Amino acid sequence: MKNPVRVLLVGSAGRMGQAIADVAKSDPNIDIVAFCDQGDPIEPAISSCDVVIDFSHADAIGDICRVVSQRKQRLVVGTTGHSIEQRRSIEQCAEAVPVVLSSNFSVGVNALFWLTRKAAEMLGPEFELEIVEMHHRLKKDAPSGTAKELAEILKSARQIEKTQHGREGDVGQRPADEIGIHSVRGGDVVGDHTVIFAGTGERLELTHRAASRETFAKGALRAAQWIVGRPPGLYSMQDVLGL
Repeated sequence: MKNPVRVLLVGSAGRMGQAIADVAKSDPNIDIVAFCDQGDPIEPAISSCDVVIDFSHADAIGDICRVVSQRKQRLVVGTTGHSIEQRRSIEQCAEAVPVVLSSNFSVGVNALFWLTRKAAEMLGPEFELEIVEMHHRLKKDAPSGTAKELAEILKSARQIEKTQHGREGDVGQRPADEIGIHSVRGGDVVGDHTVIFAGTGERLELTHRAASRETFAKGALRAAQWIVGRPPGLYSMQDVLGL
């Protein structure tokens, strides 16, 4: 039996950190060897791990990337809400070490990403595009990272459509790349995302509803195992799943 992957969990006191720690207890392939909360130095523990998993706060990513790059450690990032500069730090880090960056580690949500692209390509510019997301009242960023990624997928697919057909693809007066994102906050909702394709006389909706953070935790731990042995580069959860 191979040795378990040793993990340094950053953001261990948060909702996702606690979920990852709970799931790891029953996973023989994972050993969480150190826990860091937001603001704790990660240098003392990083030498004893194989992978750093970050579910802390966007503002912490600069220091995390600096230490990970210096120590040549692997990094899995599940934190969302990064600024352009913070995203650049992650991309620079990925030039030195392998990094998995995902707005959502759920297998189901990544299937939603794939289905969204296919639906957008098939339905074409005659359908208007809208995204609705709902999360618990304590979620700080809006729209969610998952909603933003869905919007980028739709924009990319719509651009392909424009290139293939040589048309602007306007629906009414709306530009082809205009996508509405609607954020709702309340209760203890773990995460709901719906992509709406609204056409004349018909409407298609693709929806994913998360009932537990366990699904995200399992995906993050799966990414931590997958990244071991990978060359430097910026990877997504779809790379992990082979989609």
